[in-house]
Amino acid sequence: MRISDVLRNKGTDVYTVRPDTPVREFLSVMVERRIGACVLSSDGVTVAGIVSERDIARALHDRGADILAAPVSEIATSDVHTCHPEESLDELTRVMTERRVRHIPVLVDGRLAGLVSIGDIVKHRMDELETERQALVDYISSAG
Repeated sequence: MRISDVLRNKGTDVYTVRPDTPVREFLSVMVERRIGACVLSSDGVTVAGIVSERDIARALHDRGADILAAPVSEIATSDVHTCHPEESLDELTRVMTERRVRHIPVLVDGRLAGLVSIGDIVKHRMDELETERQALVDYISSAG
């Protein structure tokens, strides 16, 4: 299975925020959109970083509530691992596990084309298992 298979089911919409967006405003976006991470981009197609709930929690712990007025770029991860749609899910799962990340932007020709989370991968795998289970049940039922 490939990342493109996950994107085909989940869609390719990615919400981005500008790097100068205040952390407080970004928190509102996360709550309203029910997302756990967001790509930083000044133009909506290039990846300048990624910021997650975990980044906010660490910043609040380390710097206190003053961080809420700071630009989100101050707490974002700038060394973002990306992938392409034809990469295998097994490879992406390995990378997510090794790097301890839960969200990876998908790029096509250097342009943002999607965002895959560990939750998306788990859902895709569960759907695959259910399809296989149903096929086995049907096979066994027809053999009787």
